[in-house]
Amino acid sequence: MRFRRHRPAGTFGRVLRSAVTRVTGLVDTRGSKRRRLVLAAIVFLTPFLLGYALAAAVLFPAPFLANSQPVPRILGLAADDARATLQDRGLVSNQTDAISHPTAPRGEVVWQDPPPGVDVQQGTAITFSASRGPQPVPVPDVAGYDQATAQRLVTAAGLEIANIVSSQAPVPRGIVVNSRPPAGVTLVPGSGVILFVSVGAPTISVPDLTGLTLEEARKVLEDAGLTLGSTPTRLSQDGAPGTVLEQEPGAGTMSAPGFAVDLIIRRESNE
Repeated sequence: MRFRRHRPAGTFGRVLRSAVTRVTGLVDTRGSKRRRLVLAAIVFLTPFLLGYALAAAVLFPAPFLANSQPVPRILGLAADDARATLQDRGLVSNQTDAISHPTAPRGEVVWQDPPPGVDVQQGTAITFSASRGPQPVPVPDVAGYDQATAQRLVTAAGLEIANIVSSQAPVPRGIVVNSRPPAGVTLVPGSGVILFVSVGAPTISVPDLTGLTLEEARKVLEDAGLTLGSTPTRLSQDGAPGTVLEQEPGAGTMSAPGFAVDLIIRRESNE
């Protein structure tokens, strides 16, 4: 009975068979014991090394075989500039929906994938998102709170106090009665909000101050439970110099205790 010897098929099989034959022939020749051990090791390691090289070439191609380049940094660029930069590098831009960002201006790139520096092949799509600005915040409802608490609520929401306006209302003095913009309106963080703070109910009739001197008008207001507001001057021929020409609110208007009355004082010349 004849036994058929198995022979490796293909080019790799022929190369391996030839190498084994040659090394075996060398082992059979006379030589030092060290040489025979080295040649025997080569016989056993050759198939492993050839298989490893083949796997590396197929599964993990060398970088010089691939047309790759690092991803450019487009963070901080305007969206149009980012697209132009990617196009110049032979890459494809893929812009997604804009996202809110607390500091980046509208249209600035704030996210990209893959990140900068990662090696990719030409034609790879680079995904990025641009900022649509800060997330709007609603004006908090501060009506009914005292002024200090209302101010803390507004600033905690990311907004600022633009002004405090005195308002006559049938609520205790120092209580916020309203805001502008009103509660619920959304604003960009850092926007200003005006608070209207009660000075009490209008229970005092404003006296007529026209024709009085500034000091006379101040005393009349204090006696009535009111306060003196602004006192700009105006050139006029009516009345005596230094006397009250107009007042706001007008005489007879009902005002709350402590409410300020603004006066216009006559100036005789431009000096």
